Amino acid sequence: MTPAARVQAAIEVLDLVIAAARSNGAPADRIVSDWFKARRFAGSGDRRAVRELVFRAIRACGEIPARGRAAMLLLARDDAALASLFDGSRHAPEPISAEETVARPGVAPEWLIAALTKSGIEGDEAAALLERAPLDIRVNALRAGRADLPPGGEPTVAAHGWRYPHGTRIEDTPAWREGMIEVQDTGSQLTCEAVAVRPGESVVDLCAGGGGKTLALAAAMDASGRILACDADRARLSRLQPRAERAGATGIETRLLDPGAELEQLSDWRGQADAVLVDAPCSGTGTWRRNPEARWRLTPTQLDRYVALQARLLDVGAALVRPGGRLVYVTCSLLDAEGAEQAAAFLSRHGAGWRAEVPVLPAGVPRGAGLRLSPCRDGTDGFFIARFGSL
Repeated sequence: MTPAARVQAAIEVLDLVIAAARSNGAPADRIVSDWFKARRFAGSGDRRAVRELVFRAIRACGEIPARGRAAMLLLARDDAALASLFDGSRHAPEPISAEETVARPGVAPEWLIAALTKSGIEGDEAAALLERAPLDIRVNALRAGRADLPPGGEPTVAAHGWRYPHGTRIEDTPAWREGMIEVQDTGSQLTCEAVAVRPGESVVDLCAGGGGKTLALAAAMDASGRILACDADRARLSRLQPRAERAGATGIETRLLDPGAELEQLSDWRGQADAVLVDAPCSGTGTWRRNPEARWRLTPTQLDRYVALQARLLDVGAALVRPGGRLVYVTCSLLDAEGAEQAAAFLSRHGAGWRAEVPVLPAGVPRGAGLRLSPCRDGTDGFFIARFGSL
């Protein structure tokens, strides 16, 4: 592909990304991958170049653009070399017209900017949400020591964390294939450290998803004890057992839950768990470095639904904790509505039965009754972490 053809390809892919964002369709990564599967003529250099253009444009646009061309014109406005490729030649985009609409730059849609600012995220903190994320791994203590790590990384503040440059093909390494390492952001690893599990305990991962945090908890427990990994998404939960076998993690049971019927389906665990982790569904504002188009998908109504769901799951988790046990609440969000305000509301609902226990971690700053990790300050994805002790 010529440089101009790559620009036109990026515009076409952006049109698909924009349509998917409006209809809650496939993520941008998958759209890019599928687009090239149907175009085998494109080489690896073409794929890298188009992908780079697509994600540069996504990061540059605050509001969702009208069209992919409008997003690319925003990049071309400050890039003369890119603008020169709009020449109308074969497979190239049409020449730029002075009357064309150019996408609006920014960190996020205006309503989200206001919510972030209210939550103390502005300036450099806001800008960092759209930087490229490095690739972090967790060394699996059940399988390996650091002598087995692929070269090119450096340790992070997490107990078993290691960081590699963006784009490192870690899943092609023997260490990954043999279960010695797992891809996991350092912030995510720290949320597991906040649970402070010990060998022999009984633990519930209430929103386990594909099981990344479940596996970290199992390693911290030295595969001794019981972990119940739950989720309402059958497809995501089904990925856990194969991952657990690869990682050498035993003692993990999975349970598919029906939304709204969790307590009934978990009646055998009521008041029995030493620790419950509620890694609740959320807006994902802390993960924009990896999924920048996610900020186009979120609406105020969806945010309200997340907040209501988080409150309900916290109450479910609390019912499972034994006296003297602990409940850990986590969201990959930087919005106070899903963090500090949610923690305060939990303590208000449950009166004197619980106390806040702000976890001591090597990163993060206090925010309300918990801790906040941010890309700007901590170099991790954005997280809110709160721990409550049952009295």
